[in-house]
Amino acid sequence: MITLEHLKEAVKAGPSVDSSDYDLNPTIKATLPERSLRPAAVLIPLIERQGSWHVILTKRASHLKHHPGQVSFPGGKVETGETVEAAALREAEEEIGLPASAVQMIGSLSVHETVTNFTVTPFVGLVSDYRPAIDPGEVEEVFEVPLDFLMAAENMSIQGRNWQGHRRQYYTIPYGPYYIWGATARMIKVLADRVAQCG
Repeated sequence: MITLEHLKEAVKAGPSVDSSDYDLNPTIKATLPERSLRPAAVLIPLIERQGSWHVILTKRASHLKHHPGQVSFPGGKVETGETVEAAALREAEEEIGLPASAVQMIGSLSVHETVTNFTVTPFVGLVSDYRPAIDPGEVEEVFEVPLDFLMAAENMSIQGRNWQGHRRQYYTIPYGPYYIWGATARMIKVLADRVAQCG
């Protein structure tokens, strides 16, 4: 079981190499034109349930332009004059009703580049008390997954599909009826690698 002390040590262990949706597909990235990347942030919210840590995740609304119906962390674009940390907290409150006052930040992970032209900074925060209040315009569902499950290497695999004329590979973590993949799974792997290194 991952303890709070182990988790804090892992999160603060950085720096680590930035991650990308193209990590498993370097030949695809090599063909891309120069892109303008926009800053974004997500919160990886951790809540204690009966002595063990769980990660709060969302299933995005099916009508959204980017990543409809996919599993993700609460988060979004950084607004003008806003820090990336403030953006992660604001988006968490807007999307799932998690107030910033209920989150104790313990650190951030390496920046992640997405195929949708964002550089995403993931922040890890401890949630003291929380009752979901979702924005149906953004989120279809909120659910929790045990941190120990997400950190176990045997629960993660690499799969692939055809994308824009290329065979694209990506990390996946199936959990019950949920299919965690893409950027969310890649950011989870960054945290899992840190946990393993600090083990």
